[in-house]
Amino acid sequence: MKILIDCDVLLDVGTGRMPHFTDSMRVLDWCELHPGCGFIAWHTIANVYYLLQKGGMSAQARRFIHDLLIFVEVVPSGTSAAKHALALPMNDFEDGLQCAAAVQAGVDFIVTRNIGDYATAPISAITPGSFLAQAPV
Repeated sequence: MKILIDCDVLLDVGTGRMPHFTDSMRVLDWCELHPGCGFIAWHTIANVYYLLQKGGMSAQARRFIHDLLIFVEVVPSGTSAAKHALALPMNDFEDGLQCAAAVQAGVDFIVTRNIGDYATAPISAITPGSFLAQAPV
């Protein structure tokens, strides 16, 4: 099983955001135990860094991203992925970028807490808790 991790799940872990931290951290733990199964979109790195450093966590943001990139793959991006995102029937362009990355990586699910944002996505969205309930050990 392969997954794309949405930015909100990473921010749960990076900020220690409760009550979501535990399930989101377990998703990252699963990725670490299953090399080649966890992916993030290219632009997610910038989003996570920006939001963490904006909260006064610049050094922690760099460390978090460094550690994340040890076991999560970044989906490469380009013009065709951006055009694909624009063509998707989604209200939020950033969610479209996530979907385009998910399609490009060939994942089974987008793991997010905002599953409603992905109702029209070409890849199924699943919450961290639901993913953990069905993820192979």
